[in-house]
Amino acid sequence: MSRFLSLCILASATFATAAERPNVLFVIADDASRDSFGIYGSTYVKTPNFDRIASEGVKFTNAYNCNPKCAPARACLLTGRYSWQLEEACNHNPFLSSKWKFYPYLLEQAGYFVGYTGKGWGPGVWNGIDGGKSGFKNDNPAGHAWAKRTLKPPYKGIANIDYAANFKDFLDAQPQDKPFCFWFGTKEPHRSYGKDNWKLDGRDLREVTVPTYYPDNEIIRGDLADYAIEVEWYDTHLGRALGHLEDIGQLENTLILATSDHGMPFPRVKGQIYEHGFHIPFVARWGNKIKPGRTVTDFITFPDLAPTLMDLAGLPVIDQMTGKSFLPQLLAEQSGRIDTSRDHTLLGKERHDIGRTDGSLLSVSYPVRAIQNDHFLYVKNFNPDRWPVGDPAYGYLNCDNSPTKTFLTQLSENDPLHRFHQLSFGKRPPEELYDIKNDPDCVNNLSSSPEYAEVKTQLLNQMTKELTAQGDPRVLGNGEIFDYYPNCRVDRQQKLYNRPDFDPVKTFSEKFGHAMVEDGVED
Repeated sequence: MSRFLSLCILASATFATAAERPNVLFVIADDASRDSFGIYGSTYVKTPNFDRIASEGVKFTNAYNCNPKCAPARACLLTGRYSWQLEEACNHNPFLSSKWKFYPYLLEQAGYFVGYTGKGWGPGVWNGIDGGKSGFKNDNPAGHAWAKRTLKPPYKGIANIDYAANFKDFLDAQPQDKPFCFWFGTKEPHRSYGKDNWKLDGRDLREVTVPTYYPDNEIIRGDLADYAIEVEWYDTHLGRALGHLEDIGQLENTLILATSDHGMPFPRVKGQIYEHGFHIPFVARWGNKIKPGRTVTDFITFPDLAPTLMDLAGLPVIDQMTGKSFLPQLLAEQSGRIDTSRDHTLLGKERHDIGRTDGSLLSVSYPVRAIQNDHFLYVKNFNPDRWPVGDPAYGYLNCDNSPTKTFLTQLSENDPLHRFHQLSFGKRPPEELYDIKNDPDCVNNLSSSPEYAEVKTQLLNQMTKELTAQGDPRVLGNGEIFDYYPNCRVDRQQKLYNRPDFDPVKTFSEKFGHAMVEDGVED
């Protein structure tokens, strides 16, 4: 029997009874890049609590989010499905169907005490568990809301939610005979920030690290420093949450998973199929169950979380879940590659934000699929004639407003720095290939180089084969449906396009023969 198979059997059998089930604390930042954490090499962002989890547990070096935008990434986490298998939920701001089962409620049915604070699934409209009949007004796919506690934030732009205090309220209410599963979602470091908070905080801009796809100037350094303050706010609440668990003697019996939904809200990062947008931080701690100080290089992705937690609870992984449990990777004794088959990941996106048109079509997607292994990232842009970050006329809406965005979009074509504008906002070729070992910023496209033709072909064939097996509508020739799944912000689109008659819900129903859910709770 192989070592990996033995680990799988051990993992599935270890926690078969309710009394043995551990607590689960899932901590997720909103828009924090992997390289913004000390354990992943940051020098100007200080994250001692996140780093503590890694040093007392395990650090994953190849964790990915499947689709680098809030709503689709979080849908992958909660459903255990790849983004292109989630129909409307592949898009940002969807009407989320109640057909999907979410792991917090599956665990609740199995005896877990379930809750969330801050940002759960969203943004979008959701019609609730069992068609909105769950009886909890503030339900979210991430759990039942704990949201009473507030505080005065230190700087403008930071939410007034006291995430850690809400978690403490949840712990105080936990029944003694039930383990808990809690989603701890901060809204930081999402935009917007108080401009020049870094000055109020006494930051030194010389310490900031600027990626090579930006020019190096005070505007961008200051924006990155403002961002760093908010990443550290996430880390502060994480530390307080650890303290609450220590106070009640539950730290060692709690599996703590800490991550972020995607990269920072800056041009060429958030929402984009490049290394810094989808390669996310991921660390785990679990008392003496996880050998401390380990580093695992196996590829894991957000669809893998739900089946992992089902395994953890001794529950069968439901058919809906197409991800693969990484519980063996958590329990392994050694570092490195635990399962040699976990040597790559699939990525993709459709429509993230409104403001992209194609002829008479409004709010169309920018379809991309990609595959990444230890060495290369291959990207296929299915409609390269479309603007990847949204039409210039509508303000490149798949990029959050920021001082960095303003600086780049104001560069004229004659400016020597205009190439930085093109890297973030310009149109892209049908194919891209990056040597991510030597070019992690993904600025040197090798797709047209004869030297890499064989690599490109091999990755394209592998990606196509796997996406076909997964039933991806885009590779099966039915991808236009993603253009028509309605964005729930109908009023905003009517105003943006000056089309008061624009009704994407009706258009979808007429074209595809069934209605979208319209009632529900907007997150």
